[in-house]
Amino acid sequence: MNLLLTGVTIADPNSEFNHQICDVRVAQGKIVEIGSALKPMKDEEQADGTGAFLAPGFFDLNCSIGDPGFETKEDITTATAAAQAGGFTGLAVLPNTKPVVHSKAQVEYIINKAKNNLVDVHPVGAISHDLEGKEMAELFDMQSAGAVAFSDGTKPITDDGFMSRALQYAKGINGLLMVYPENKSIAGKSQINESKTSVLLGMKGMPGLAEEMHISRDIFLATYHEAPVHISNISTAGSVALIKKAKRDGVKISCDVAAHHLVLTEELLNDFDSNYKVKPPLRGKADNRALLAGLKDGTIDAVSSQHRPHEPEFKDVEFEIAAYGIIALQTVLPLLVRAGLDASQIAEKLSVNPRKLLNLKVPVVKVGEAANFTLFNLTEKWEYNHKNNYSKSRNTPLLNKTMTGRVKLVYNNNQFQVYG
Repeated sequence: MNLLLTGVTIADPNSEFNHQICDVRVAQGKIVEIGSALKPMKDEEQADGTGAFLAPGFFDLNCSIGDPGFETKEDITTATAAAQAGGFTGLAVLPNTKPVVHSKAQVEYIINKAKNNLVDVHPVGAISHDLEGKEMAELFDMQSAGAVAFSDGTKPITDDGFMSRALQYAKGINGLLMVYPENKSIAGKSQINESKTSVLLGMKGMPGLAEEMHISRDIFLATYHEAPVHISNISTAGSVALIKKAKRDGVKISCDVAAHHLVLTEELLNDFDSNYKVKPPLRGKADNRALLAGLKDGTIDAVSSQHRPHEPEFKDVEFEIAAYGIIALQTVLPLLVRAGLDASQIAEKLSVNPRKLLNLKVPVVKVGEAANFTLFNLTEKWEYNHKNNYSKSRNTPLLNKTMTGRVKLVYNNNQFQVYG
């Protein structure tokens, strides 16, 4: 589809036009001209990008969609609709489905079902069969079928020996393990962060120690095997310190943080709103500050959505029995704006680095390149409500709230969609 964007500010560290205000012309899915005062052509849509930034399309490293098996939570159609509304042109989807994505057949199912979509959907295969952490899944076959990485999703790998063997095997096929950090024997049946708030509310608290012990184990194993490991959704200042030191020591470690862990804190739980119940739990302000500092200094490689859709019967219940997680694809950008990130930092952590971690081609705003970009405004306000929530689920505390930072347009696979 042909499109002319006018007056956009390029936010792409790999583009020669980075930080410049330009017009960008796209024809048949490719960027064919970048300049100033470009004149509209016949059969060409036009969009005014004054005051907005143009970055490579956002990419999410950590998204649950529920398809196959849990389509009542989210299916590929609704997940990709929410994703593109949030500026994402690519998703790495977790294997915690039914059946679990632990073989070639399930990987091929997702790839085939997501074909011809504006949003590229990349399956992440399970590390263990049925996510049980006992028997290794068909890693090589899944990789050959198109899996971009391996993860047991929201389940930590508790068996040290199994994790050791998985790292060795993944290294042999140049695969990446993305692991959730939680020492279950320390975490127990926790509900929220262990702190004064958990004592005040009378709920079992999860100490940062549970996360940090697990990360320490994976650092030791990654060091021993000289194998890469990616830690998903870190949440504590201690985790930032551990990973920062490990990187300095030459360990092949990377990590991401969920956008909500940069700005939301445990004090929001005082009203027992189960929509704030996430895992890892919301932490304290000091953790927020450390995570943001780690993001800016390069310790934290990327930002993810940690999109976790649930039906009402799993969230509209007492806090203690409510499921963990929120829908997040449409609110990542506003939360990053709230955290104080600028357009360049957003492009680096949400567009470039996630693809680098998965060895995927990074889109570039450059003549001759395939058009894969997101146009967003950092100051525009909008209300996130039931009408413009494209997810099948509604489990988020941000519904009916005014957001600052809006996606204006996404383009990928010779398709585009305008918002606002």
